[in-house]
Formats: sequence, C-alpha cells, structure tokens
Amino acid sequence: MTTIRTIGLLLLFATGQIAYGQNNKEKALAKGQEAIKLMDNGKLDESIKLLEEAQKLDPDRFDYPYEMAYAYYSKEDYKTAIKILEKNIDHKDVTERLFQLLGNSYDVLGKSDKAFEAYDAGLKKFPNSGIIYLEKGNVHWNKKEYEKALPFYEKGIEVDPKFPSNYYRATRIYCSSTEEVWGLIYGEIFMNLERNSKRTSEISKLLFDTYKSEITINGDSAKIDFCNAVINADDIIGKDKIKFPFCMVFGQAFIMSIISIKAIDINSLDKIRTSFVENYFKMGHNKTHPNILIDYQDKIFKSGQSEAYNHWILMKGEEDGFNKWQSENKDKWDSFVKWFNDNGLKVDNSNKFYSGQY
Repeated sequence: MTTIRTIGLLLLFATGQIAYGQNNKEKALAKGQEAIKLMDNGKLDESIKLLEEAQKLDPDRFDYPYEMAYAYYSKEDYKTAIKILEKNIDHKDVTERLFQLLGNSYDVLGKSDKAFEAYDAGLKKFPNSGIIYLEKGNVHWNKKEYEKALPFYEKGIEVDPKFPSNYYRATRIYCSSTEEVWGLIYGEIFMNLERNSKRTSEISKLLFDTYKSEITINGDSAKIDFCNAVINADDIIGKDKIKFPFCMVFGQAFIMSIISIKAIDINSLDKIRTSFVENYFKMGHNKTHPNILIDYQDKIFKSGQSEAYNHWILMKGEEDGFNKWQSENKDKWDSFVKWFNDNGLKVDNSNKFYSGQY
C-alpha cells in the first residue's frame, strides 16, 4: 500500500505569519502546523493532542481529522483511524486521500472486502483518481494476484495519466509476462514522469534486462520476443487492409533495427532504439498506431539528444558501460541534461497512452 500524505503540506504552507491577536481559526492553524512537524519527527501522540485541540477550535476544517487518522494509522491503531475517517466521508472538503487511507486501514486488518468498498466509494466521488485505482490493484498485488491487479493499474493510467505509480506497477507485471512490449512502453513513460528515485533506477535496470533477455542474436540471424501477437478476423478492414496489433508493428520496426548488430549492450541498444524510431516513422506506424512515447523519442532524435537519452534510460542495466560513455561524452551529457530539463515528456488526457487503445 502507498499511503501518501499531502494534506499536511497544505497545512504547513496554508499561511505566512500567524498574526498577533489570533482568532480561533488562526490558533487552530498554528497548532495544526506544529502537529505536522511533530508527526514528521515521529512524535505521534503529541501530534494527535495538538490536532484534537485544533479541531475543537476549527471544527469545520477537514485537514485536522484526516491528519489525526493518519497519525493513528502510523501508530498502527487502524481501528481508531477507521473510526475517524468514517465520520468524515461526507465532509464537504473530503479528498480522495480519505478513501485511500480508509481502504488501506481495512486492508492492513485483512478486510479486503471492506477495503474495496472504501475504494469504490472514493471512485464514485473521484472517478479519475489514479491513486485509488492503484490501491485497488495493490490489494491483489499484496496477495501476488498480479493478473487481477493489472486491470486496475491500467485503468489508473487511463484516467490519471500523469500519476507515475500505476505505470511502475504495470511495468513490473508486464516485464515478467509474455507481453513485455507494454512493460517497455510503460516503464519508459514512468522514468520520464519520475526521474530521480529508487524506483527510477529499478525500472532502468528492468528495461535493460528485458531488452537483453528478449533479443537473441545468433551469427547473422536475430530474433525478438516481446509479445504474443495474433491477428483476429475483426482486424481485417476491407479486402486488402489489415489492422495489425501494436505488438506486430512494434516488432516489425524493431527487428529492422537489429540488422548488423552483433551483441546486446548499452551502446548497441542505443543504436537499436534510435534506428527503431526512424523505422517506426518511415513505415508510417506513427499514423496507424500513434504513441506519445515514440513521438517523444522522435522529438529527442530530431534534437540530437538520442544517444544521451538512451544511455540515461538504460544506465542501471550496465552501470560500467554508462559511466564509461558518460566520462567520454561529457559535453553530450551536459547538453542533454539542459535539454531534458526544459523539454520533459508532457502527458495529459489529450495524448495519453494505455494498452487498451489498441
């Protein structure tokens, strides 16, 4: 489970100086801000006491009971957390975080049915909540029911494409399946949305390992195995036109990019990935199967930053190779970092990608 506390930050930055001669709301806010600082330092009981005082001074504010519930959750007193949260389900300022924390509290207690009830209640109020879909998936993830978890992560990507965690979970599942192509796409989108974390490093290595395990080079022949592609009768349009699955068009462009490659390492994968983008567009797949990530890769290619970008994406899979390349290409790396900071991947509802589109 991935309980994330953001309301506390709102309390901390809700006001500048607290004026002399405070009214009750100002006094409550001062206590709430101090409570968050105490909570962050592990002083949960002291924090709860201040939050109780704040709530008495300003009983209409949602932050105080939510933060109190979070403190009890942190103390592993899940029943008290649930009691507080249930009382505030219909609060006029309720957020998706209440339903997340409520469901997580039930899940920790082994009451997965009640957890799903809480998450579903949250989705009725917040139908585009990526974090609630994440938590629904996590109930199954924690039971190692990955096939049941995946549709929730995919739905979370569909409704909230800027939220990284659903991409992260979906990547891990797909890269351990026979449909690795979706893991390659989701994983790279994830790395662009969450650039500098432990999870970013983990996915970088996973992408490298997936490429290396699913590309086989034997002398002058090469084979890729990123998915199981099937053409259905429904895919045939008219007499001569076939709507190919994304996996097939991806594979067609990719296999053409391996010609003359003798071994798979970070440098050869850079060449393969750059050639793949060129081939994807030359073959017109960008028109039949538009994809925000491949469009972004084309933008990187046209800006002259592909080599550095590809090494960044794959750096944790072959750290010695990356470090050697970086030390020999300092100007390229510095140029990429500046460009990357100014030209990040922008995902929204107008250009989002999820596997169900195909």
